[in-house]
Amino acid sequence: MFRFFPIILAVVLANVASAGPVVLDKSLRPIGRPQTLAQPVAVSPSGFKACVAGLKRRAVKSGISARTAERAFVGVNFLPDVIAKDRKQSEFTKQIWEYLDTAVSKTRVKNGRAALRENARVLAQIERKYGVEAEVVVAIWGLESAYGTFRGSTPLMDSLTTLACDSRRSRFFTNQLMAALKIIQAGDVAPRKMTGSWAGAMGHTQFIPTSYLGYAVDFKGDGKRDIWSDDPTDALASTAAYLKRFGWTYGQPWGAEVRLPKGFDYGLTGERIKKQPGEWHALGVRLANGKPIPDKGRASILLPAGARGTAFVIYNNFQVIERYNMADAYVIAVGHLSDRIKGGTALRAGWPRKDRSLSFSEKKELQKRLIRSGFNTGGVDGIIGPNTIQAVREYQGSVGWVPDGYVSLKVLKKLR
Repeated sequence: MFRFFPIILAVVLANVASAGPVVLDKSLRPIGRPQTLAQPVAVSPSGFKACVAGLKRRAVKSGISARTAERAFVGVNFLPDVIAKDRKQSEFTKQIWEYLDTAVSKTRVKNGRAALRENARVLAQIERKYGVEAEVVVAIWGLESAYGTFRGSTPLMDSLTTLACDSRRSRFFTNQLMAALKIIQAGDVAPRKMTGSWAGAMGHTQFIPTSYLGYAVDFKGDGKRDIWSDDPTDALASTAAYLKRFGWTYGQPWGAEVRLPKGFDYGLTGERIKKQPGEWHALGVRLANGKPIPDKGRASILLPAGARGTAFVIYNNFQVIERYNMADAYVIAVGHLSDRIKGGTALRAGWPRKDRSLSFSEKKELQKRLIRSGFNTGGVDGIIGPNTIQAVREYQGSVGWVPDGYVSLKVLKKLR
């Protein structure tokens, strides 16, 4: 399945054995984690049996009928491979250009255009109802499951129960399991037909159970929110409904490639600084083809690989796609793939392809060294967010470098 978890900014979730009530999650998937968490001891067969019994009791207390609980847990197995996958996290992340090479490959663009044609009628209906462009929905479909060809075949009752019984992220996965039981009780899917990724993401566009409860829709009107079948209608509509729920603006681009003028002030880049397109135009910023930036609302300039990489202007719809996956690389991939599916051209600028990404431990080291040098990163967590980027920008300016905020091995070596 096309997930690329290492790109996602890591969030350490609490390792608590108990779980609170089901909470509707604004992210459609579990978030990857750093490799540095302590490795808990795997649950024993007898411990798994006792855990399942406890989960049944918990389900009934939370409103699941005893009949549903018994039916859902029939034949549930412990999956050691799922535990292994959950604990395995690459120390190094992909660079954005490596990700985009695959995410927006010629094959994925070709298949996306075919998917748009083949589902034109229902996509037009979805676009009219939710005000989200069809090619954007198709692009997410393409990234999440290669247009439905890789939806995941792991039985979710098995994987979620396994992960709920493991101590590392029990609270999170117990919450997902209780949500899955609610889906089963509602009659949307039979227990053994509820399949997906090892981590609990389901269907054509990979909803986790809590997000399914909150945002999935029955677009076909057959009484079920069916995101598992070969028919992608409900899944595609659910994706559009999700984007609309979080503020999608119809007719506004997600963003576009731009070229920056000589002498541009790189201190003006980043999502925190927004200007009207006319203001960017006055500063000399143009689309890659030389045309003015579309007047579609306030926008920011994003440099995902610094001054030597491709530059983008991004609008509010960029942040809406971030609700689906918070990694800039993912958002750019969705946006660029949607443009290509619609007939747009490939990116014109290049990337610093000889650069390698920093490892998680190197990112923490960089943050520590920045703090010691008087540049506030907001903490040491190995997550490269706005605070760290701003600290890098300030450090670069202090040593006479272009302050583009690009977190690179060159910066780390200079700090050393």
